[in-house]
Amino acid sequence: MPWHARVLDVVSSYLPLLLMGLLALSTWWLVSNTPLPEGERVAAPLRHEPDYTMTQFMVQRFAPDGSMRAQIEGDMLRHYPDTDTLEIDNVRLRAVAPSGRVTLATARRAVASGDGSEVQLQGGARVTREASGADGAIDFRGEFLHAFINTERVRSHLPVTVRSGGSEMRADALDYDHRVRELRLSGRVRATFAPARP
Repeated sequence: MPWHARVLDVVSSYLPLLLMGLLALSTWWLVSNTPLPEGERVAAPLRHEPDYTMTQFMVQRFAPDGSMRAQIEGDMLRHYPDTDTLEIDNVRLRAVAPSGRVTLATARRAVASGDGSEVQLQGGARVTREASGADGAIDFRGEFLHAFINTERVRSHLPVTVRSGGSEMRADALDYDHRVRELRLSGRVRATFAPARP
């Protein structure tokens, strides 16, 4: 047998073994050069920067029966995702209780929770609860008022003025709970009461 025929016979006998070795070598190379999966990425801490803003806006919230429960208007709104709060310039708020009683609030600036359950009014703050049935209107004024919409409370740690009917009360701080009709005034309190109607 000529030498080139013998070489061809040997190569053809070992060809499957050579191909298996080449396949194993390429598999090893592929595995060693494949990047490892990254571990779970830690979310970067949120910075106190607004993720969206609105100008000259109005937002309304409705009850399941379609009646309006709250309306917020303002000149500028900024949402901060790290605290889920809204900052509003020149805010005007109108809230309607299930009984139909309307509460109005205004201020130069407001900080509201994301769900709208509480609003901190700052600078020329005013909260007015309109008269309804036997309940007269009540008006709160001060540089800071903290209104809790769902629990119908108003608090302040700064001087306030409260007007109801013809009466006026001034105090260094207040805590008003409308559900139990309780007004707590603290610090220096001065009051002027209107005479009872005959």
